[in-house]
Amino acid sequence: MPLIENWKLVVLQRYAKFDGRAGRAEFWWFVLAQVIVYVALAILGGIADILSILYFLYAIGTFIPSLAVAVRRLHDTDKSGWFLLLGLIPFVGFIILIVFYAMEGTNGPNNHGVAPEPAAT
Repeated sequence: MPLIENWKLVVLQRYAKFDGRAGRAEFWWFVLAQVIVYVALAILGGIADILSILYFLYAIGTFIPSLAVAVRRLHDTDKSGWFLLLGLIPFVGFIILIVFYAMEGTNGPNNHGVAPEPAAT
């Protein structure tokens, strides 16, 4: 099964798994889906205030998987999950994290496990 079809299953199967590694495709497909859902829920929340509750519930429900996939993505670049705290630095921290997320992962095993499976084409 190609990763483009499998990304959601992989992230949800590893709901709160902070160890291991996540490849770029797994991470970025998850981020894309999150952005689409958040925008859709924000638009619906603007139409009807009661639907803002869905936005809030979705945000709570996906908070842990979002952290977990971000930590696994950092692990793929052989960095500690504690690097997520860089996001607390105004402006610069977010940019540094984006660069780390976009970097190619280390080939072969690293300190955080074996390399994730490459995306199928």
